[in-house]
Amino acid sequence: MKEFGGNMKIVGYQSGHDVAYCILENGVPIIHEEWERFIREKEPLGDGLEWFFANVTDDELDDIKWFTEGNPFNRRGKYGPVCSKEIPYQKMKNHVQEKDGGHYIVSHHQSHAANAFFSSNHDEALIITIDGGGNEKNNWKDVTSDFVGGTETAFTFWSGSGNKIAPIKIYRDTYINLGTFYQSVTSQIFNLSIGHPYGFQGGTVMAMACMGNPDKYYGFFAGMLRNKNTREGYDAQINAQGLSGLRKVNGSYDKDEQELFDVAAGAQKALEERSKEIIGRYVEEYKPKNICLSGGVVLNSVMVGKMYDWFPDVEHIYVCPVPYDSGLAIGSAQYIYHQVFDKPRVKWKDNCSPYLGRTYNEKDVWSDLDKFKEKSLDKRGHTVFNPKLSTEEVDDEAVAMLLTQDDNVISVFGGGSESGRRALGNRSILADPRSPKMKDIINEKVKHRQWFRPFAPSITREDVKDWFEKDVDSPYMTAVIKFKEEMRDKVPAVVHFDGTARLQTVTENDNEWYYNFIKKFESISGVPILLNTSFNDREPIVETPEHAIDCFMRTNIDYLYFREYGILVSKNG
Repeated sequence: MKEFGGNMKIVGYQSGHDVAYCILENGVPIIHEEWERFIREKEPLGDGLEWFFANVTDDELDDIKWFTEGNPFNRRGKYGPVCSKEIPYQKMKNHVQEKDGGHYIVSHHQSHAANAFFSSNHDEALIITIDGGGNEKNNWKDVTSDFVGGTETAFTFWSGSGNKIAPIKIYRDTYINLGTFYQSVTSQIFNLSIGHPYGFQGGTVMAMACMGNPDKYYGFFAGMLRNKNTREGYDAQINAQGLSGLRKVNGSYDKDEQELFDVAAGAQKALEERSKEIIGRYVEEYKPKNICLSGGVVLNSVMVGKMYDWFPDVEHIYVCPVPYDSGLAIGSAQYIYHQVFDKPRVKWKDNCSPYLGRTYNEKDVWSDLDKFKEKSLDKRGHTVFNPKLSTEEVDDEAVAMLLTQDDNVISVFGGGSESGRRALGNRSILADPRSPKMKDIINEKVKHRQWFRPFAPSITREDVKDWFEKDVDSPYMTAVIKFKEEMRDKVPAVVHFDGTARLQTVTENDNEWYYNFIKKFESISGVPILLNTSFNDREPIVETPEHAIDCFMRTNIDYLYFREYGILVSKNG
């Protein structure tokens, strides 16, 4: 774990699903870890405090006197025996009481809103949370004084000013439940789910939407969003329409391919139009210069990108690095630090980073490489790869040159892992965006996913205006923007079928190594862009050197680069 220092430390945690914990030190998140990265299972159910205690030393714990939770409903047993809550919960309460500290419960959407605003650089903003729901009941003990009461909530509006947020409008039922709607479409029609009610692969549907006719099914989906609805209600309407018969499991789509694209396009349009309608009311009334977004629905980067067209007078549209429920661990701690303790704002551009995972030293890397020199079987006894490894010492310029040759695919590992679902250069698979074959190579041989799935361009911030129709900030890969038409043929591997891309803008302050590496690639290729996708294969993003080597050996990635130590790994001895 990262070393603690400083004065005031708050532990925030999220239990149930999207399990995570965060440590806030004097208002700065110094670590944020998600359980799924370590157990290699997407969105497992569990206990955030249990996970925290498994990773913190007694000395580190001694520095902590406050803890917060941002999802109280989960802790009260929604998931039954899955979460062994009472022992770690009571242990933490006893600890902070001994330190003359305390425990705070922050509501689900309070935590989302706090994370959205306090992780931005804006002094004033309209804050919007959009998700599939979060319980807001206020019958718990030791809640914050201005706790937002109500029932199940899926759409909220807040004002942010200085170091405070305040509710504007809380929709206290399942009305306008866009997250549950999209979840139903994804699981019922496309059979794309991870395995439990909170797991679904909306990104696949989002990618399909641009290839379909949105008007064919728009009316049906728009009607669904006009009424109060539960997940079961959405499912029933989809089944009654007969759309569930179209479902295809993650493979190739044969005769029904275009029909599926049309369905996806209609659902996406319905989501966008309803969001535009509701958000537009508050934009018109409050006329914000800045909008801060959080909640699982804002991972729909296509919709976020269109907000620049919907609301041209809004100067900045910001999505926090971890907008889904894992971010509640961060948001609950931020809320207590600023709202309850009245501490001044900490601007992220100067003090914070999305790279909040733990770091690994050179000894860790060599130790894990040694493991794989002898490893030829997985834990089930199946032969999974050729265990031969070769290593050599190289520098960034040599690796950048490799990217321009032979359609090489190179995975990069270094620094702290990224918080959130987007790889931002520290746990990334990189490739040359100029190659017309590269999208197919990575989808088929590395990611093992559908042929139409796009890849993101990482571009130096100062070059965005030359390549894209809108000159916007998107450091966390949260907005889909159109390439300029004349630039699309130059980088076909990162241009989606409709001419768009989910871009990541990179500055020296964001990630000094990654920025300089893109510049080295540009000096060789003439292009200030790299294809960037998450370092994984249908699993959580890799966390440890061992995870990185394992994924590298199981896939057709050509090289693995431990960039901090100049170690380049290939599969042949």
